[in-house]
This record gives sequence, C-alpha cells and structure tokens, in this order.
Amino acid sequence: MGFDVIASFMTIVGLSTPILLAGMGELITEKSGVLNLGVEGMMLLGAIGGFAAAVMTGNPWIAVMAAAAAGASGALLFGVLVLTLNSNQTATGLALTIFGTGVSSLLGLSFTGRIVAPFGPIFPASLAKDPFWQLFFGYSPIVYFALVMVPLVAWFLASTRGGLILRAVGENDHSAHSLGYSVMGVRFAAVAFGGAMAGIGGAYFSLVITPMWAEKMTAGRGWIALAVVVFAGWKAGRLLVGAYLFGALMWLELFAKAGGFNGFLPVMQVVPSQFWAAMPFLMTVIVLAIISSRKGGGGNAPACLGKPFLPSN
Repeated sequence: MGFDVIASFMTIVGLSTPILLAGMGELITEKSGVLNLGVEGMMLLGAIGGFAAAVMTGNPWIAVMAAAAAGASGALLFGVLVLTLNSNQTATGLALTIFGTGVSSLLGLSFTGRIVAPFGPIFPASLAKDPFWQLFFGYSPIVYFALVMVPLVAWFLASTRGGLILRAVGENDHSAHSLGYSVMGVRFAAVAFGGAMAGIGGAYFSLVITPMWAEKMTAGRGWIALAVVVFAGWKAGRLLVGAYLFGALMWLELFAKAGGFNGFLPVMQVVPSQFWAAMPFLMTVIVLAIISSRKGGGGNAPACLGKPFLPSN
C-alpha cells in the first residue's frame, strides 16, 4: 500500500470532524459553568435522529436539523435535571450517555440495514475531482460547518456581549445574578447549543462516514471530545488542533490495518493495529489524569464548572 498524502489528510479531516463538533458544543456548555458528561449519548441521539429523518424525508439537510434537535432535546433533559432539580452533574451526565445509547439502539432497530443518500456537492464537481483541489473542495458540508464554527465560537466568546455574559456566568454565577443576568437562562441556552452540536457530530457518522445505521456507531468519540476540551484549555483554536491530533491517532489505526506500514515504516509492523485503536482512548485517559493532577484542575477551567447554582434571592 502506498502512502497517499491527500487521501490520508482527507481521512484525518473526516475522523476529526465529529470530535470537533461535539467538542465545540461542550466548550460552550462548560464555559457557562455546566459539566455535561453525556456527550456520547447526545451524539448517538443525533445519529439516530438524523438517520431516521434522512430515511423518511430523503433530504440530508433536514436530517442534520433533526439531528441537532435530537441532541438538544437530550441536553435539555439533562438541563432540567441538573439546573432545575439540582441533581449531580457528573452522575446525570453519565446517565444521559446510558439513556442515549439505549434509546438510539431501540429506535434504530427498524432502520438496521437501511442506507441513505449522501450529501450532494456544494462546490462544482470538477474541483472535487482534481487531486489537489480535492483537499479544499472535496468534503461534506458538515466539515465546512465545523471549520466555520471554530472562529465563530472564538469570536463569540472573546468579542461579543453574549460571550462576556456566558463567561461571567461560568466564572462567578452569583455576581452575574446580582447584576441582573439570568444564570439559568444562559446555562440552558449553552446546554442546548452543546447538545445540538453533539447531535450534528453524531449525524456525521450515520449520514457521511457510514451512511447506514449501526448500534453504538460513535464508538466512544464523545469521551474523546470531552478530553479535547480539557486538552485545549477551553480555547476554541486549540480545540481544533486537539481534534485533528486525535483524528490523526485514529487514522494510524486504519493505516496499520491496511498494511500501510509495510515498506513505509517497517519497524512499526511489530506494533499490532489494536494498539493504535486503543491509542486515542489511552491519550484521553492520560490527558484527563494530567489535568486533574494539577492544582485547581486546569488553569483555564471556569471557576463554577460543575457547581450547582443556588441563588440567595
């Protein structure tokens, strides 16, 4: 097997996109002071919601909107439990993952073996056929959406009044409340946005990567997205780098299984492909362990992250 730089890069982009989408949503959620560990569950809800909509309507754009709605619905359920009823955020997030996994498996029974039509090109087909221009114009629209969201989220957090309010709520919710801002309203909006982005990330699996339904098709990418947010220090630009780093690690697994190290890096032949399959998750554990060992759990973490808001009046 020869080493194709263009094909390899495009594969990394595809593998990184769902992590980037889910991570960007979780970044906004955590910036508001809410820790939602249910990213995997919301991605699976988005995957089945988007796939079902694609089968019923035949329109992939409607399918993406349905995926966003499915993910946001799961997130809002989480929000009611942790923001209104003050349940434990960690336990509730884990419960959301279990809930999303079970619901997606149940709803997906009637869609097993079905396939859906892929997205049509948004650029002229001639551009996507050229080996060089394919690097820029040969992706699904969801990829471009994910890339556009990175500077938009960075700009929102750094340069808008809404971003300032969001960060204020995440850093000191009582001060924000005393200034007249709705802490609950801001956090519900952030949680819903995070769920919608996770839902679109899940739909990328069922609509683009493998346009057919399979149980647990996100394969733990939600946990990687959580680690990438911490790895990036809660910065949008760094999150892009982190998502592509983990995407590259996943590409190594595919490259090893295809025998890509033969004649390219012979010394790597002694490393089984299972090692590369485990590498992204091993790195996830290492990143979280390093960050949690630091005093304060990470220098850029919002001060109110994971803490319930109990207004005094």
